[in-house]
Amino acid sequence: MRNYSIRTAGPADLDRARAVMLDTVYRDFGTGYVPRWHGDIIDPAAAYLASPRHTLLVALDPDTEDVVATAALDSRGPAHPPNPRHLAERYPSGETAQLRRVYVRPEHRRRGLARRMVAELLDFAAADGGYRSVYLHTDPSVQGAEAFWRSLGKVVHDEREDPGGGNSVVHFEIPMGR
Repeated sequence: MRNYSIRTAGPADLDRARAVMLDTVYRDFGTGYVPRWHGDIIDPAAAYLASPRHTLLVALDPDTEDVVATAALDSRGPAHPPNPRHLAERYPSGETAQLRRVYVRPEHRRRGLARRMVAELLDFAAADGGYRSVYLHTDPSVQGAEAFWRSLGKVVHDEREDPGGGNSVVHFEIPMGR
């Protein structure tokens, strides 16, 4: 296991973090950049560095200092649409810490990076004092994503069970206290 360093992203990290995020939406999701879904990727400074209630973490390869993983948190709950109305009501903006962009480059996966980064995000949410829940959604077609999130939290809605399959997204709540 390599000794990756995890830190809060600063302005000098944003281009490299953006590259990890864009590579992920193109390679793993197959959607490419979609402005209505991925605006935070293009402007991570506004999305994650401007508010003290938001954060973006990066993991650095100890040999190259390359950014090899990202993980973010913000205070925006799930929007309706595209998410089901009951989730938007259950997880309102301002009271909900939403985990976003937990992405690890393929050659660095299965080394505990995502788990370590999520733990730091949960500590950040707890320290804020204003969040009452932690929410996220995932695309279960991404290899390992659903199993990873099931190991950390509970499913609150699986759109694959909706009539017509919804957007095939699985929604989770992650306990803040560990």
